[in-house]
Amino acid sequence: MDNSLYVGLSKQIVLQRQMDIIANNIANADTTGFKVEALAVREDPQAPAFTLGGPKPVKFVAPNGVIRNFGQGALHRTDSPFDVAIDGQGFFQVRTAQGMRYTRDGRFRMDDTGRLVSQGGDPVLDDGGGEISLSPEKGQVTVSPDGTISQGTTRIGKLGVVSFQTLSTLEKVGDNLLQNTSNQPATPAADARVRQGMLESSNVNPILEITRMIEVSRAYEQMAKMMDSEGDLSTQAIQQLGKAA
Repeated sequence: MDNSLYVGLSKQIVLQRQMDIIANNIANADTTGFKVEALAVREDPQAPAFTLGGPKPVKFVAPNGVIRNFGQGALHRTDSPFDVAIDGQGFFQVRTAQGMRYTRDGRFRMDDTGRLVSQGGDPVLDDGGGEISLSPEKGQVTVSPDGTISQGTTRIGKLGVVSFQTLSTLEKVGDNLLQNTSNQPATPAADARVRQGMLESSNVNPILEITRMIEVSRAYEQMAKMMDSEGDLSTQAIQQLGKAA
């Protein structure tokens, strides 16, 4: 196979991966706290298939991880006492069976034992790393901007909202959760404010993502046409050499 076809194939693989990420962004446009993603790419120098008159090495293109935009999504009101949103940088802490996880999804609820839990049933943690227990007999739940949870005149605890110096260490693990893939410690998010009765929308711009999808689709088609043309030229060259022989 000609070097240019290998290069074109590597580009198509990257474009297909870009299309998958864009489609996932669009699918999560209405997911609470979802952060838009994009594919990072890099040059991948490799030995050429044919060395006659060609560059050494051939520069292919390859995926280089996923970039996540942690910008603030719009806040919208729900008036549910267990819905909370973070205004500013930071993450809620959730303890799962797989370990500590972090999320911007504040759709919380009270389980049968009175614990404050996520939509997946995992306990939401306070600023000390402990579970938050509520009681219907103590009255309505209120959450102050600093995260303090009260029922009537009784202080129950304080939501743990943490931040990281380097957000690239956070990796998506499903169910709208992130895990810390480094030894970087989580620190209290001092500037974040908690808004009760509100949720954070995703920061996906559907119009922008659809535009990107069209651009990637066209680039894929152009690459396919280029590869077809290169293939036709190779076939013609072989036929001409055969006749000369």
